[in-house]
Amino acid sequence: GGYGFDYRMAMNIPDFWIKMIKEKKDEDWHPSAIWWETTNRRKDEKTISYAESHDQALVGDKTIIFRLIDAAMYWHMQVNDHNMVVERGIALHKMIRLVTASTINGGYLNFMGNEFGHPEWIDFPREGNGWSHKYARRQWDLVDNMDLKYHYLGDFDKEMLAAITSIKNFEKTPLEKLWDSDADQTLAYMRKDLIFVFNFSPTRSYSDYGILAPKGEYEVILNSDSLKFGGFGLTDDSIRHFTHFDPLYKKEKKEWLKLYIPARTAMVLRKVKPVKS
Repeated sequence: GGYGFDYRMAMNIPDFWIKMIKEKKDEDWHPSAIWWETTNRRKDEKTISYAESHDQALVGDKTIIFRLIDAAMYWHMQVNDHNMVVERGIALHKMIRLVTASTINGGYLNFMGNEFGHPEWIDFPREGNGWSHKYARRQWDLVDNMDLKYHYLGDFDKEMLAAITSIKNFEKTPLEKLWDSDADQTLAYMRKDLIFVFNFSPTRSYSDYGILAPKGEYEVILNSDSLKFGGFGLTDDSIRHFTHFDPLYKKEKKEWLKLYIPARTAMVLRKVKPVKS
């Protein structure tokens, strides 16, 4: 008897990210809370997940990138300018979007320009601003400027969506949590042949960090720390990763996947299918 809308807007997710950025220290970003908020829905209830929308881009609120970087955006977005505030903001911006987009069970929403960290808000001509058109725009040229860091975020967004859409009906595939540790600030989960791994710790990198995963060989297809995305390039993504047998988990058909996970980074691994002879 209604209009037939069959998707619900997951309004809790952008509210959660705003609260995390405003109220929590980086070392208090708990993966268990992130998992709960991004997956808190009924299995049969299709939702639209989003990190932010027009609500944050219009005058009266701040976008995620502006909350993370603030005024430093106007002075330190050149690619050869190494600023700790900007580097932190860019790293978290990518991680927030990846975990939000990859846990969907319906659709993923982005507002124009937010994917590459547009530096200014939108304000339509009105009496309060003297009917000005100054901010009634999006500066699309920023993401095309290779001398600025905006293209790092734009490029990451494209490859993130490509990774997700490489799985047919991705939003309908089972979402299985493989690992989470609030003490380590790590989170890992799987959808079909993809494994998503996050280290939200701002200071601790982990060598040979074990995650229980289906037996097999895995390749890295997306890494937020890649140099091409404005990261530090601390891992060699050409290396294939093989699981290690543990008799304790034989019945579960899972083995240890051991990875190097730098601080404040995320990666997506894909299971390599055996070549048929």
